[in-house]
Order: sequence, then C-alpha cells, then structure tokens
Amino acid sequence: MSTVLQESPSPESPARVHPAFEWRRSQRIDALNLVVEEYRHGKTGALHYHLAADNTENVFLVALRTVPTDSSGVAHILEHTALCGSERYPVRDPFFMMIRRSLNTFMNAFTSSDWTAYPFASQNRKDFDNLLDVYLDAVFFSRLDPLDFAQEGHRVEFAEAGNPDSDLVFKGVVFNEMKGAMSSPVSTLWQTLTKYLFPTTTYHYNSGGEPDDIPDLSYEALRDFYRTHYHPSNAVFMTYGDIPAHEHQARFEERALARFEPLDVHIAVAEEKRYYAPVYVEEAYALDDDQRVEDKTHLVMGWLLGNSTDLEEQMKGQLLEGVLLDDSASPLRQALERTDLGSAPSPLCGLESSNFEMSFMCGLEGSRPEHARAFEQLVLEVLEQVARDGVPLERVEAVLHQLELSQREVAGDGYPYGLQLILEGLSAAIHRGDPVAAMDLDPVLARLRVAIQDPAFIPGLVRTWLLDNPHRVRLTLRPEPAISARRQAAEAARLAARKAAMDEAERIRVLEQAAALAARQQQEDNPDMLPKVGLEDIPLDLPIARGEALELAGRPAHFYAQGTNGLAYQQAVIDLPGLAPELLELLPQYTSCLVELGCGERDYLTMQAWQSSVSGGISATTSVRAAIHDEQATQGILVLSSKALVRNHAAMTELMRVTLEEVRFDEHERIRDLVAQQRARREQSVTGNGHGLAMQAAASGMSPTAALLHRQRGLAGIHRIKALDDGLEQGDALERLAGQLQQIHQAVLAAPRQFLLIGEEEQRARLQQELEQQWQAAVAGGSGYQPLALPPLRGQVRQAWLTSTQVNFCAKAYPTVPADHPDAPVLAVLAGVLRNGFLHRAVREQGGAYGGGASHDTDAAALRFYSYRDPRLVETLADFDRSIDWLLGETLSWRLVEEAILGVIGSIDKPGSPAGEARDAFFNNLFGRTPEQRKRYRQRVLEVRAEDIRRVGESYLKPDRASVAVITNGGQLELCKGLGLEIHNL
Repeated sequence: MSTVLQESPSPESPARVHPAFEWRRSQRIDALNLVVEEYRHGKTGALHYHLAADNTENVFLVALRTVPTDSSGVAHILEHTALCGSERYPVRDPFFMMIRRSLNTFMNAFTSSDWTAYPFASQNRKDFDNLLDVYLDAVFFSRLDPLDFAQEGHRVEFAEAGNPDSDLVFKGVVFNEMKGAMSSPVSTLWQTLTKYLFPTTTYHYNSGGEPDDIPDLSYEALRDFYRTHYHPSNAVFMTYGDIPAHEHQARFEERALARFEPLDVHIAVAEEKRYYAPVYVEEAYALDDDQRVEDKTHLVMGWLLGNSTDLEEQMKGQLLEGVLLDDSASPLRQALERTDLGSAPSPLCGLESSNFEMSFMCGLEGSRPEHARAFEQLVLEVLEQVARDGVPLERVEAVLHQLELSQREVAGDGYPYGLQLILEGLSAAIHRGDPVAAMDLDPVLARLRVAIQDPAFIPGLVRTWLLDNPHRVRLTLRPEPAISARRQAAEAARLAARKAAMDEAERIRVLEQAAALAARQQQEDNPDMLPKVGLEDIPLDLPIARGEALELAGRPAHFYAQGTNGLAYQQAVIDLPGLAPELLELLPQYTSCLVELGCGERDYLTMQAWQSSVSGGISATTSVRAAIHDEQATQGILVLSSKALVRNHAAMTELMRVTLEEVRFDEHERIRDLVAQQRARREQSVTGNGHGLAMQAAASGMSPTAALLHRQRGLAGIHRIKALDDGLEQGDALERLAGQLQQIHQAVLAAPRQFLLIGEEEQRARLQQELEQQWQAAVAGGSGYQPLALPPLRGQVRQAWLTSTQVNFCAKAYPTVPADHPDAPVLAVLAGVLRNGFLHRAVREQGGAYGGGASHDTDAAALRFYSYRDPRLVETLADFDRSIDWLLGETLSWRLVEEAILGVIGSIDKPGSPAGEARDAFFNNLFGRTPEQRKRYRQRVLEVRAEDIRRVGESYLKPDRASVAVITNGGQLELCKGLGLEIHNL
C-alpha cells in the first residue's frame, strides 16, 4: 500500500505529515534535547505523540483507557489474553515467541488503575518494525480464544486430571499472580485505602483483580470489554527516537487504523463524590507465620486532592510532598521517623499523581490499632505547625532543586530512557490533559520559584489541601492470623458447592476443557508465521564507554566524558577491608547508616538538608564479586556515590568528603530507627522478589560470594535483620551495634580508594579541579589494612523458608563455572533453551505460575532454575528435573539455539543511560571484566551450537549435585519435611 505524504507548509511543523493524520503542534523541550510532535488520526481520533530525538533506541507504546467497574480483573486478564494470538499471527503465544525472536531492549505490557499499555523498544530497525506489526495486530485484532482466557485468567479443573470424582480447583495465571500480589501487606494496604478514598469511581476496585472476584469474570464480559476499550478512538500512541513520525504513522494506518470507523463511546474517569467529613476505617490483613501480631499494624491517612491534568496543581502537589516528606529533615517524615507509635514511616507516604484525581498519603507501619487516634493527632499537629509557622525558604528551594535535577537527568538504566519520558506524559494523555506540558517542567518550575518567595505559599497549600479538606480517610489495617485459613475454607466451600450443583454434562465440559487446553499447550505452532531477526542482524561490535585514567588528589581516578545533560556524577571507590564475620554481616547496616547520620558538628537532620540542597542524594553500597577465572576468589569494594547539577558539583564533593571522613555513630536513636526502616523494606521484598531470593538461597553453598549475598541481602539476611532489630531493645545492644559500625568505618578509612568522575567533556577541567580541591585534604589511608578474603566454599543446600504467602517460589541450582571459562557462554545459552523450549510451557502455561525459567550466574558459578508466584511446589521441582531430561533427550533445533543466543546477546547489548554505561564500563573493568574479556564472552555466545549445549548439560546438570530452596507457607511444612528440606521460619 503506497501513500502520498503531505509536504508541511509550516516551518514549525515536521517536514512531512502522513495524510491520515493531522499535525496539531510541535514543541521543543530544551531540557530534554528533543521535540514533541502531536498528531490526531483523522478518521478515528486516535492521538499520536512523537518524541523526536537523536537516539537509535526507538520506543513504541499504545495505551488504551481501561476503566473497570468491578474487581474481576477484566483489564488485567485482557492484557494477558490479547497477547495470545491475533488475526495475522494466529499462533498460541506470539508475545513470548517474539521475545525470543527479537533483539528488543524492552518488551512488556502493563495494566494500571485506568489504562493498559503495550510498550517495546529496540535499537534495530528491522526488529522494531517486526515488533510493531505484532503489537498492532495483538492489540486491535486479537483472537481472544476461550482457551487462552481459561489459561491466562481463570478456570476450574478437577484436582486429579481426568477424575470427575476428585475436588475442583481454581487455576489461571492471573489468578495465581494476584494471589501472590495480594499476599503483600503493602498491596492490601494500598487497595484498602483507595477503596475508601474513591467510593464510587474505578479506583475503588482492584484493576489487577481480587482473587475472590476473578472467578466471577465471564468470557463474554471479557469480549465486551475488548470491543469498547480496545479501539483506536480510545487509544493513545506514543513513540520516541530517530524514526520520523510519518514512518510510524504509515505503519499504524496500513496495519490497523485504516480498518476502523470512529467509535461513539467516551471512556473516562468521572470526578469522585466528595466526603463532607473524615472517614475512619479498620480492616485486617493476613499474617500467617508464627510471629506475634503486636506491632504489625499499618496506620495510614489519605486525602483526595484535585485533578492531575492541571500541571500547575500537580507540581504544587509534588512540591508539598517534598517539603513534608522528602528526607528526614522534612517535618512530617521527621515526626513519623521519631515517634514511638510505630517502627517506620509507611511505604505509602507521598503524592499519587497518576490517577485522574491526585491523593496524598502518610502513615506508619509496625504500630498497634490502639495508636490510631494518637497517630492522627501527631500528623495533624505537624500540619498545623507548618500552616502556622511555615518552613524555611531554603528547604522549599531544595525541593525545587530536586525537581529540576530529576527533569534534567538522562536516565535509562532500568526502563529505556525514551519509555521513561513517555510514561511521564502518559497519564496526562490518558486523562485528556497535556502530556507535552507534563514533560516540559521548566516553565512551571520558574513560576513556582516566584511563588515560594511568599512565606504564606506552603502554609496555604497545607491549610487548603490537607487541614481544611474533609475528604480524608484514616485506615487502621491490623494483622489477623485466621484470615488465610478462612479464605482457603471459603474457596474450598465455593468449589464444593459448584461441584455439587454440576450435572453430568457440566462435569464433562470441565474435563473436555482441561483436555483441550492441555492439547493446545502441547501444540507446536509454526514459528515462521512470525517475523524474526537472526544472528546476521546482530551488530558486530559491543560498544563500551571509554574513560581516561589519571591521578586526582593523590589517588587513582578515571574520567568518562558522557552526554549527561548538565549533571556530574562522582563515586569514591574503596577496597573492602577484611572484617570479622560478625562485622561482615553488618555491612548493609553500615552502608545505610553512613549516609544517614550526622557528621562532625552537624546532626543527621542538618546533613539530610545539606544533601537535598546540593545533590541528588548520596548513597553507599558494597559489591563483592568472584574472579572471572575462579568463583572461589573474591574482590570487594564499597562505593560512595552522588550526583549533582554541574553548578553544585563543588558543594556535592565537599558533602561526600565530609560524609566519609566525619560521620559519627553516636546518634543511637537514629541508628535504631534506620535498622527498623531497613527491616521493614526487607520484609516487604519477599512477595515481589521471592524468585530472586529463592535462587540466592539455592546457590548459597556454591561460592563465597553467593554465601555472603544470601547472608547479607538474601533470606538469611532478612532473618538476621529481624533478629537484630528485635534484640536492640535489650541492655546495651544498641551501643554495642554503634561500636561495631565504628569498627567497620575505621577499617574502611584505612583502605585504598580511587575516584570515578562522569560528566560532559566541556566541563571536564572544572569537575576535576573541584574534586581535587576537596579530596586533597582528605585523610590518608591508615596502616593495618588487610583486603577482604572469604574462605572457599563448595556445598549443597536443601532449604524451605516459611512466611506469609498464598503462593510459592521454587528454585534449584547446579554448580558450574565462572565468567571466563569457555563453558560459561554455553551455559547462558543453555538456560535460554530450557526457558524457551520447556520451562515456560511447563511452569507457567500448564502449572499456572506467573513465571518460570533458568539463568546462569557466573559470580555464584551456578545454573539456577526458578518459579515465580507458583501454586505448585513438588510438581515444579519435578518440572525442573524433567526439563533437563528433555534437553539431553531432545535433538535441539537450530531455531531454539538461535533464539536463546538472541536473548543473551540482547541482554549484553542493552543500552543504559550515559552515566550508567560509564559506570558499567568502569566497574566491569575493575572486577576483571575488561572490554576484551566481555567481547570475547559475547563472541563465544554467538558461536554456541546444539552439540555444545548437550555437552555442558551432561557435564554440569547432574541430579546428585542439585541444591534446592523454596519459599512457601506454614501449611506446606510437612510436605517440605518429606522432601528432606531444612526448615527456616522467615
């Protein structure tokens, strides 16, 4: 299909405009170094925002307004089901098949509270076009096969396959995903609070789906929702990169939009009905483990604010959030951290601005129900004080400084940078606001700088938005040990009643559906129906940032010239000293306290304020890695990091030096609070990262670095910090901990150090001079330094960790080889073959887990299997074993090998932010992963063949060498004992 492109008559408009679209405006955003172009599709009204940038990592996203009216999870289940086959690509699993046939740098789909989005990114134009075709067809011409709905959403089956006399059970990927998600007390807290903050609109419901409500969703309701919501008239297209907008639009039109007529349905979120008085609520959440229920209550207050589409109002909200909660010197956060009413501020503290109407929240965790009134009084007293006395102008200016810094920073180390920018504007676009304004903050920041000069500005916001706002909810969420048992009993009774009401024909239908789904899951689709890239499309070289070695302040240093958009990044890199075992395990607490305590004459509140005023924050982390040739040899570093606008670099450098040299450990109550806060964060990590924690545990016997990671940051680390926190109330435990932290610090000060400096070339001389001036006066390393040395470790583990969860996380690990061994690249490809060829189908599709796969960890020298939010346990461990049998018994096709190679290369070649790529190059080199070694590893990946995979599989994946770790609940205790697993209560 050929199209005649319109030549643009306006110098402000793009050079060419596709005839199916009308150009509406273009706006240059200097702070982001790009131009945003807005278009409207003439026939359907679909909007297209194109972020034209000089970047080869192109990004696509199409979003639909999805506004559920119940908690059946219709939008979430539709997001999954839409990706299970479409008109042009009638294969069972095109989304996951394309992940394997692509060089994408990002592929996913999201369901939010009131929108669903389908984004991807790629640096390869052929790959981008392939993915665009598949995504457009999946969104607008999905098949929505009833069997895919049964697999991805929910279904009933008999517990014993083929036996209608056995019990009925619920199955489904989303059903199990949401059981896992709602095992998190924080998720329950969020859903419960929004249920009351929004009594009538879509935010009242759980868009992901409540496990109790998901089985109520019918296939017909899913199809009806699709017909009205997945239409171009209800869609927003957003793109980023160097592909011109008219080329995207030609494909949009040809592949999808030309086939649609306008849809006369206006989907939008209505304004919420407002309360005339505050609402007070108490509910309960499940706590299944054997811990005491005291001090496990969450207390939260929430206010409903104005529309998020008003950018000025949204930025006022962000300013208010920063002033009240940004750091420990902020008045509200300070009160929440210091009070004895709870152990730590709630993770829900802050402004929620992505919904149509904003909300502000603050709270405590680790509290008791009887503290609810005192908590509310504490919050209101702080707000009254701010409204009466105001806050110092320098504190408000520090918050604006943070907003400016975040606006300027070129990110991209998590999501692609272009996708991050798109997501910043998406909420405004979905709610029919102005996404261009949402990305261009400089004008509104300038107006706010004028507004804050009025001392009554912040007090007025506090008074109007919070104190005089009657739409306020105070929620008390208390633990209830009996909830899980009641929930399981209710589900069993529901299934029993359903079975009792079945006639013979209904039982046969259940059996037939189960058989049909099993047959469909075993079906081998023709992959050639889908487009692909191959090894011939892979770039020949691996681009690696290059820095220059030099000496600054009498120490080794490296400068990397990168396009950082006016920011400077600095890191002090210190060799980890040898420490006694009890001190080594305290390193996570040391790094947390190092940047959160007072220094010299300044208390911690003064230091927090200083950090906010001159930097983007300061952090300390440790990294211990295995040598590339021997996983038993280790090297460790401590890294003190900060970033700043170039104009603040000298002040930031002074801040870093003072933090390292003058930190003091005599603020004992502050240390006590920091340990409690760290404990809370670690406990909350299990339901979101259970698979990672289980893999760490399974591999913990295979190398000293793996064992240390498990003890510091893994399941053993969570268990340890809980014990540490509980013990700090006894005797002189707190003083003893402070003394141990001081011991660690003295050893760190004596250790060798070097510097990493990242900035733009034209700022180089200034940045180096400022670093040298500040660090020249630094205390020289002391005597007695001994480098970190961990004893060799090789052994097996078989562990079960019991906690409060409705689903399981399973892991198995096999000892392998370190990074520079010739078999390491083969093992990385082998893991991809296992994931693509067997585990995805067995663990996710058939087993119902939200995810499952395998990966090779060269630091632990381990091949690790995992499942995520898994309803099964024994069967999944058996599937791990069966995958090895399949691998060694199968004649592997070149397609499977090539797809796995593409996946490994995609992860190696994935770009980061300019600063992130410099850090990656520096630290890889520091740990022996030189550019030559990394390129050698990549070339070996490209050379892997099927016979190599079989050889290493036979060599390393031997049953008698396997280690096992699972995370489950107390109801599986006897089962775990029967498997010979060592039991640990998390």
